[in-house]
Order: sequence, then C-alpha cells, then structure tokens
Amino acid sequence: MSGKYDFKTVEAKWQNEWSRRKADKAVRDPKREKFYLLEMFPYPSGRIHMGHVRNYTIGDLLSRFYRMNGKNVLHPMGWDAFGMPAENAAIEKKSHPAKWTFANIDAMRGQIKALGISYDWDREIATCHPGYYKWTQWLFVQFYKKGLAYRKKTFVNWCEKCATVLANEQVVNGGCWRCDNPVKQKEQIGWFLKITDYAEELLDDLEYLKGKWPDRVLTMQRNWIGKSYGSRVVFKIDGFSEGIEVFTTRPDTLYGATFVCLAPEHKLSKTIPTQDRKKEVDEFIKKAAMQDTESRTSDDAEKLGIFTGRYAVNPLNGEKVPVWIANFILIEYGTGAIMSVPAHDTRDFEFAKKYGIEIRKVIVPEGDDAEAQPDEAYTGDGMMHNSGRFSGMPNREAIPKINEFLGENNIGQATINYRLRDWGISRQRYWGTPIPVINCEKCGIQTVPEEELPVILPTDVDLLKGGKSPLPGLESFINTDCPKCGGPAKRETDTMDTFICSSWYFYRFASPRCEELPASKEDMDYWMPVDRYIGGIEHAVLHLLYARFFNKFCRDIGLLENKEPFEKLLTQGMVIKDGAKMSKSKGNVVDPDYIMGRYGADSTRVFILFASPPERDLDWDDSGVEGAYRFVTRLYRLFNKWIPELKEIRESSGELSKHGEELRRWRHHTIKRFTIDIRDRLHFNTAISAGMELLNFLSNFKPEDDTEKAELKGTLVDFIKLLHPIIPHLTQELYSRFGIDAHLTDERWPEYVEEYTASDTITIVVQVRGKLRAKLDVPADITEEDLKKMALEHEKVKNALDGDTVKKIIVVPGRLLNIVH
Repeated sequence: MSGKYDFKTVEAKWQNEWSRRKADKAVRDPKREKFYLLEMFPYPSGRIHMGHVRNYTIGDLLSRFYRMNGKNVLHPMGWDAFGMPAENAAIEKKSHPAKWTFANIDAMRGQIKALGISYDWDREIATCHPGYYKWTQWLFVQFYKKGLAYRKKTFVNWCEKCATVLANEQVVNGGCWRCDNPVKQKEQIGWFLKITDYAEELLDDLEYLKGKWPDRVLTMQRNWIGKSYGSRVVFKIDGFSEGIEVFTTRPDTLYGATFVCLAPEHKLSKTIPTQDRKKEVDEFIKKAAMQDTESRTSDDAEKLGIFTGRYAVNPLNGEKVPVWIANFILIEYGTGAIMSVPAHDTRDFEFAKKYGIEIRKVIVPEGDDAEAQPDEAYTGDGMMHNSGRFSGMPNREAIPKINEFLGENNIGQATINYRLRDWGISRQRYWGTPIPVINCEKCGIQTVPEEELPVILPTDVDLLKGGKSPLPGLESFINTDCPKCGGPAKRETDTMDTFICSSWYFYRFASPRCEELPASKEDMDYWMPVDRYIGGIEHAVLHLLYARFFNKFCRDIGLLENKEPFEKLLTQGMVIKDGAKMSKSKGNVVDPDYIMGRYGADSTRVFILFASPPERDLDWDDSGVEGAYRFVTRLYRLFNKWIPELKEIRESSGELSKHGEELRRWRHHTIKRFTIDIRDRLHFNTAISAGMELLNFLSNFKPEDDTEKAELKGTLVDFIKLLHPIIPHLTQELYSRFGIDAHLTDERWPEYVEEYTASDTITIVVQVRGKLRAKLDVPADITEEDLKKMALEHEKVKNALDGDTVKKIIVVPGRLLNIVH
C-alpha cells in the first residue's frame, strides 16, 4: 500500500466494479425478509445539490446497513421528470423539454454514481417515458370508472407566471409553490379527483402512523384535512327561491348573526344584487378577483366588502340581515358563504366596525355587562343571551339543542365539514401526462380504451411564449375518433398535475418493466409498503397526502393490500450556509462536484452524516469537510500500517492480557454504539463520533503477542464493516487488501457481546452552569456522592465557582454532572 491515499483511483475502481457485478441488484425472494428503502426521487434539473447529497447519503447508509443485517433490500432511483421547470428552461434555451430532461438525467445519474450510492439501476424509471405514463393514464381511467374523476367549471387557483391552475395544496402563503407569484381566483373548466371521498380514512389512519412518522407531519396533514363539527344552515333571501347555505362551527352564536357574507366568486354574488347596486358590486367582484389569496385572507390584510342591497332571513329568529360580499371569503372553503357574528368573531368584528354594522352580544361571560357595546370580539364560553328560548343556558349545553331545533324545523342540521377540497389535476401546460379523455359531441366524455394507452405526448412541437401549451392548436393531436360511436371527436388538451406522477411511482419500482399493470400483484405483495421513506418536510401536504390517497384507492381496486404506502418516514433537514438555504440568488451554493473532486466522495459523505442529526438542518462548514477528509486519511494510514503485518494472522485461542481485554472492550463497545445509533436512534453523527474515538485508541495501541494481534486484526476487520455504510469506497478497498474477495454489503454486520462492552472506568463531563469545565475518568461504579465530591475538588471547577455557593448539582448517570451556583 502506498503512503498517500489516492481517493480518485480507489473510488472510480470500486464504482466500476460494483456496476460490473451488479452488486446492488434486488431480487424478490419470499424466503428472505424484505426492506424497501426509498428517497424521494428528484426532478432532473441537471445538477444535484447538497440537499440531494444529504438525502441520498442517508438512504445509502441505511441501505448498506440493512443489507449487512440480512435484509433483502430494494433501493431504487428514478426521475420526477414532467413539469414546468423543464418546459421553462427549454423555452429559455430554445430546446425541447424531452431533450433537456434526458440530458439532465444522464448528468445527474453520473453525479449520483460518483457518490457511491448503492442503487439498483436496472429499476430506473422516468415519469416522462411513455412506458411509465401509460400507467399514470391507466390509473386516471380507473378513477373515472369509479366515479372519482370528474370535470366541472369552477373557480380555481391561477398562477399568471406559470400560466396554469394550481391545486389548493400548491398555494403556499397565497403564492405559487414553484415561483411564489401571487395566486388569483379564475373561473375555468378542469378535471378533479375526489380525494374528499377518502377524507375520513386519510384522517383516521394518521393514528396508525403515530410514532412512525414525525409528529409535525401528522399535525400538518390533520390540519390540512381540517375536520370540524358544526351546522349547515340556510338563510333564505327575500325575493329568491334559492337561499344562502352557510357552515358554522358555532351554532350557539346564530342569534348574533347581524349580516351574511358571500365570496366574490359565489354563484349568487352576481345574481342577487339589486339593480341600483349591481354596477358597484360587479366592479368590486372584478377587483377582488385581481387580488392574490394572501392579500385577501391574511390577518393583517384589509377587510373589504360591499352591500348587495339584499337581505337574508335568520332562520332562528326571522330577523332580516344584510347580505354583503367580502374579499376575505374564499369560494373553496366551506360553502363560500358565512354568517357573520361580529360580537364573537375577530374578523367579523373588524368588518362590522369598518362598515357600521350592528354588533350584538349573544354569549356573555360571568360578570360581564350583557348590554354594553364590546371593545373587541369575545370568543370564549359563557351564558346565552338575546337567544330566544336558549337564553340563560351555558352555550356549550345549548349547541346540541340548537342543532336539534334546526333539524326538527328543516332549517339546518348538524354536520361534519372538511377543509380538504377535491384535487384539481388539470394543467394548461405542455410538458405533462396527457389526460386520456376524448370529447364527442354525440357521446359526450369518453376515456381512451385501456388497450390504446398510452396517449403519446407529441414531441414534434414548438413551445409557445409565456409557457402557453401548443396542444390546443395541434390538429394532429386533437382530432381523433370517438371510441364509442367511431365519429369525429376531440382529445383533451390539458395535461395532469405532475404530483399525479409521483403519487404512485414507488409501485413501479417493484415491477419497473411490468406490461400488464402498474406493478404485478406478486411484486407488490412482497415489496410494499416502503419500509423507510426519506425526504423533505415541505412535501407534508403535497406529495405525502396525495400518495396516501392513491394508495387507498389502489388498495380498493385490488392492486395491493397495505393501508399506507410508507411505513416509516424520515424528514431530513435542509443544508444551509451563512444562515440561509443554499440558492443561486443568495450566492451561497456549494457545488458537490467541486467538493467531491477535492476531498472525495467518502469524505463528503462523512461530513454530511457527521455535521448534524438527519432531522435537523445542516449548517455547511468548509472546515468540517476538511476535518472529515483528515479522518478518512488517518483511517487509511492506520490500515496501511497494520495490513501487511496482520494479513496472514489467524484467529487465536489464547487468553487475552488486561491490555488485550481493553482492546476487546473497545471493539465491542464501538459495535454496540454503531448498531444502536444507526438502527434505533438514526443518529449517524454519534456513530461516527464513536468511530473517531476507536481510531484514536487504535492509533496508540501496540499488540504484545499473537493473541493480541489476532484481536487487533478482528477489530480492524469489524471496524471496516462498521464504517462501510458511511465510507463505502475506502472500506471496500481495505477489505480487499486484507485478501477478502467479497462485496462488503453482503457480509454480516458485526455482533457485540454485552459483557465485553462494560468498562472499569467511565468519563464524566463536568459543567458549571452549562459550560464545560472538566472531564473526570472515574470508576464505573462510583457513587453519586463521591462523584460530586471529586468534581467540586477539581481545580478548574473551583476556579469557575470562584467561591460562590453551590445551589444544586445535577447528575446524569454515566455521562454528565452540572453545577449551578
């Protein structure tokens, strides 16, 4: 072995060898326990970034670890390849999205292989390939057959910059999830999937995922689904047969409703205004439509409204209340109409004060003057007041009685409402999966017959400026025959939301070349669900919710058995630099190619895994990468020193000296630390820390006889195995130099013997007011009193206390002592 570690040669050597051997190929084997490991697949932007590096390195560590622990691991990779970025980039570069996308895939595949990630590349997929999107279209047809795909005209979220509709889940703080452009409401015909039919099950099964998914993700999904108990009540309108239906979670405040508000997009907003108000109302509606969602609904946004000239009748007391149109009411939430109770709702209070509308108390807390005008809305509990037969009752007791009264008199009913709305999947862009629908004037809407799928997205098109799709003007695509009557018909020209493609891709990895179904039942029954899924928390109410919906539907049509697609979820933090997420605009991007070219893939992996626990953000630090490189280099030098001497050493049955027992203790202690930190805690940084401690010990260890040499060789071989999931290239090289011709991930993970992990001494960290002041090497069985005494007598601790009185001493057994003064 040479004195200098040539990481470029070693890494290229083993990447080529693993590829030649197909060392990471997964094969279904019913006799073995499977482990399906998956990172969220990337969009092929052309270059991987440090967020990708972190994601894939975490996944690769777990893949190698579980293979070494006997699991049959499926670890695939693919590309979420449809979408607007490819289209926009192609327009800018005067290229075609297909050409741009596949070139990017080639480049990114090379970068990922250079990291040494152990993917089964025979299972690679791309969602823009006809062999894949055939089954995306097939799934749409199944939704349509079951009545869960439908077309309607409604107000939708519109991003002017992206020139397309967005689903509710894709509107983030009033802006487009991709470009942050303000989102507006626009009336349009589009296709929807009835995700609301699964709202209750999607909510209930979050309980199954408790303890398996991060609580934060479960909370975000629970809040997005937004189940609420309340009442639906109809306010009749003078002179109209149709009333205004509102949903309220507070039927106890019905007597305090002094006006009703409609969303500008509500179907009644344009029809009920009186003639003298119509012009002003129409102008208000037009202005409201130009506002983005955030400026209409945020807490500090100005609440604007206009009176329609009409009055509605409160069904409980028969009182006529004015009907207003307000900018803060959105059509997609509830019924698009609310009853407004300004005395008991902060937003309604602000609106009523602005426009001089009556404010009437109907719930009064103990000690409050029921007749005094309020200075602010009261939203708590109290006694019913000004509420007819219910006056004098505690408001919570009155709610079921009011609901009962509403039902008996056919003026309303208790009901459950969901914040979740059906998923609008139509997109007015070119680079996406064509919706497999044909429109016939005679037969109406027809789905493309399954045997004629896929409907191929034409690639011989010129992209139009502003992102406008060329498909509506492409006669060769539009004109077709009706599958029912054979007459002339037109194809649907909208494409599907790209989140459709990613809602089922994990099935395709199980059977990437299946030609009968999205994946064979046999493969699905074996591989699904995904045992560990890794990705960003930003997908909590986008991809993760949609994937759960698809899974429940696919279970219902018999494709699979499992109730949830992802058994356990790991949401890794972002990679940040200079206190901000890496981005070109901030000028703080770190190029993975540069880092790997300078320090090697193994050193890059060590830093990524060591710098922070996976669930937390990782703050990039150049000196940290250099430290990781020094660690890898020290490993090489240690093995370079011992392999020639120990290579031919065989196991010894001789008894170990105390010196040798210390080596054995370090060996088994380190195996235990690695095993628990990776398998149970997912704290890879502390596992690496244990490896650094072992390296320090081994650097000073000198065997005194053949028995100790045999123990040292066994320790070094085990050390290679422990480090392999983290540092795959160097460890594979060192393993081969020991004369072992085996792929390390096919070897068994080392086992520890508990009795060998015990230490005669332990190191206790001593802090004074949380600051490190000393480290004490003490007997493992030291009493707490003796430990406190030793700490207080330490010179550095005395200096830190500077004569102050000790208030208390906190002891964490086996680890830490903190003195508070």
